[in-house]
Amino acid sequence: MPTWRLTLEYDGTRYRGWQSQKNTERTVQGALLRAARELLGEEATAGGAGRTDAGVHALAQVAHLKARKAMPEGDLVWELNERLPHDVNVLSAETAPPSFHARHDAKSRTYLYRISRRRTAFDKRFVWWVRDKLDVSAMRRASKLLAGRHDFASFCENPDGQESTVVVVEKSEVLDRDDSQEIHFRITASHFLWKMVRRLTGALVEVGRGNLDQTGVEKLLRERSNAPAKWTAPPSGLFLERVDY
Repeated sequence: MPTWRLTLEYDGTRYRGWQSQKNTERTVQGALLRAARELLGEEATAGGAGRTDAGVHALAQVAHLKARKAMPEGDLVWELNERLPHDVNVLSAETAPPSFHARHDAKSRTYLYRISRRRTAFDKRFVWWVRDKLDVSAMRRASKLLAGRHDFASFCENPDGQESTVVVVEKSEVLDRDDSQEIHFRITASHFLWKMVRRLTGALVEVGRGNLDQTGVEKLLRERSNAPAKWTAPPSGLFLERVDY
C-alpha cells in the first residue's frame, strides 16, 4: 500500500479543528480524506502530526496518506489540491515507508502565536489584536521560564483527563516584530496539551500588561491553578509552524 508524507497549509477559521469527529460538520482531516478518497479510492486513510483546535491554522502540518492506488508525487499534489477547498492546500508530497505515522514519528512541534499591536483590515483572522501597551521585554523574560521540563496542568483544558500534564519544552521565545507591529511567541516541544499554547500566550500578555510577574509565572508552573483559563488567547493568532522528525 503506497504511503506518502504530505505537508499542508490551511486557514483554520472555518474548521472545527484538524481531527475528524462524529457529528462534526467540518474538519481539515475530513476535507483531506474526502479529496483523497475521491482520487485514490475509499480505502485511503490519513492522519496528522498535530491535532490543531477549532480556528487554529497551519503553515506546515504534516500528514501521512495511505492508499491502494499509486501516483507520482507531483500528480498527487496537483490532483488533491484540485479537490480540496480553497483554504486547505497541499504544499508537497514525498513517498514514505509504509510504517510512517505523522503523529507517532514526530520528534517535536513548533507553534507560532501572532499578537498584533494595531487594528488591521486584512489580518483579523490571523492575529490577536491587543489594545493595551505591552512590555515586550518582560514578556521575553517570562517566556524563557517555560523552557525545560514542567507540569503544565495550569495551562491545560481538562488536565484530569490527560495521562500526564508534564511537557518538555525545547525552546520558548518572544520576538518583537517592529516591522509588522506584531509580537510573536514561538514555542517548541515534544507535544502540547489541549489549549496549552493559547493559555501560555494569555499569561504572557498578562505579564506584558503588568498584571502578572515572573514569580507568578513560576508559581503557575509549580502549583495547579485555574487562573490561566480566563486568559486563554483566541485561536485566530495560532499557527502550527513546523513539525520535526
